[in-house]
Amino acid sequence: MTKHWKLKEIVLMSVLGVVFGIIYLAFFLVGQGIRNMLAPFGLAPFGYEVIFGIWFIVSILAAYIIRKPGVAFTAELIAGVTEVLLGTAAGPGLILAAAIQGLGAEFAFAITKWKDYRLRILILSGVFAAIFSFTWNLFSSGNIALAPELLIAMLTVRIISGALLAGVLGKWLSDQLAKTGVLRGYALGKELQKKREKGAA
Repeated sequence: MTKHWKLKEIVLMSVLGVVFGIIYLAFFLVGQGIRNMLAPFGLAPFGYEVIFGIWFIVSILAAYIIRKPGVAFTAELIAGVTEVLLGTAAGPGLILAAAIQGLGAEFAFAITKWKDYRLRILILSGVFAAIFSFTWNLFSSGNIALAPELLIAMLTVRIISGALLAGVLGKWLSDQLAKTGVLRGYALGKELQKKREKGAA
């Protein structure tokens, strides 16, 4: 798959992965803060779930901009490696978790053979990333020992978070970036330029 990537696409994907790896690391503290606030109400398990979609966003953002096979997976993996190199408390196992999240995000694009990048597919990508990661966490985090009704509620919240914070927000951020003109040489930038030309015609 990498033979189809241009150097500038690899560079952008790497930059996005590193930048969001740093952002992901910061959000561990945000999640812990939410968890502490919810703890008195017995809702501590939802502390990270409500913002879990943030940890999928780079895969969707990179895939939407570049639009080639493997981009979603690779961008997420780079972000995970970045977190580990920066000393995340989660340890090296986070790289495997990032790979699984990336596979989930990539799966939605694979279904369309990497030809459909409309909002509904970006949302679906966030949903699959949520489902894949949640399944992994059942065993990696011991969540499988929790009550079934709690697990269903947690999965529901994570799916909504993935759809909104990764799918919808990922598209919005990409579109805003494209409007600045810095993505002119990438698939999203070219699409935007065509729309402008069509509108001016």
